[in-house]
Amino acid sequence: MTPARFSARPELKTLKLYNSGLILADAAARAKGRRIAKLASNENPHGPQAAVQTAMQDALARPFLYPDPSARALADEIARQTGAPESRVILGDGSEDLLNVLARAALNAGDEVVTLYPSFPLHEDYATMMGATVTRIGLTSSHEIDIDALLAAAARPVRMTLLANPMNPAGLWLGPDALDALLKAQHPDSLLCLDEAYVEYAAGPDYASAADHLAAHDKPLLILRTFSKAYGLAGLRIGYGISNSDDVIHAMHLVRTPFNTNAVAQAAALAALTHKEGMAKAVSSTLRERRRMAEGLTDLGLHVLPSKGNFLFVDCRQPSVEVADRLIACGVIVKPWKQEGYETYLRVSVGLGWENDQFLEAMARVL
Repeated sequence: MTPARFSARPELKTLKLYNSGLILADAAARAKGRRIAKLASNENPHGPQAAVQTAMQDALARPFLYPDPSARALADEIARQTGAPESRVILGDGSEDLLNVLARAALNAGDEVVTLYPSFPLHEDYATMMGATVTRIGLTSSHEIDIDALLAAAARPVRMTLLANPMNPAGLWLGPDALDALLKAQHPDSLLCLDEAYVEYAAGPDYASAADHLAAHDKPLLILRTFSKAYGLAGLRIGYGISNSDDVIHAMHLVRTPFNTNAVAQAAALAALTHKEGMAKAVSSTLRERRRMAEGLTDLGLHVLPSKGNFLFVDCRQPSVEVADRLIACGVIVKPWKQEGYETYLRVSVGLGWENDQFLEAMARVL
């Protein structure tokens, strides 16, 4: 039978399917019985603590009921902890869902979106999907964020400046002075969106969250965060946005689906916010392991970018797709980077101690 034909929107012609990486079952088939170290998706392998799992089980007792469409209890707790009014909190099916919602709510064909590069691919893809033009701000020759270029671009009347802080995949970040300069440079007619998916790993005097500026900032600002990383809830898909603008949040509510966060995810996220002891221990372990992994990779003669995330961005000095393929045979899954100019880089998540040991040992063999 001849397959039916269908013409999609022309904006989709340049898009590629998102590379979510190998699943464990596929990797296991290639690893020939080796224990699998999954270090490709920046998950928290420690998982949620007992109180969160109990909340999930309790929520499962009523699967026949629709979830609260506004996730009011969770939104109230987010507001309490961030200082944002509850009316300026929005929940999503992961912060990735909110990136999609934001693009559909804010962008028209021909709009300009400024972003850092290399970037989380969906920052660009959702803009392209809406017919917007993406302006990339690349790293300097010394592998640092080009602050001057970023400030110059943000000062123009672009529709949106969208960037991750810390950056994914590079792990680089804006410090307090750089963030202050960006907020001051922002054009009053432009929306500034900071994707802070890895904020829990970035605490310290050399990092600044835009959440501290919500109350005083007088230009449109949106901050996106997730429970998929430090909170260990990637499989439940839940994240949130906070803003200083009623208009931004209202527009996003108009676009999102009515029940875009499920009851189990809402309950788990609320418990995670009110029982942070396990998350704090997991983050502390991750930071120690991140230092150890960076030292081990440096000892192998590789260039490792500084990172404020739960991952490292490593120059393998050869096609990273080939390195990643050889690592799978050793029972290690990493993410080879495929964006132009970074084809020799791979991103590796910081896992449990044995996973990181297995990765470092495998890297020494496959390079």
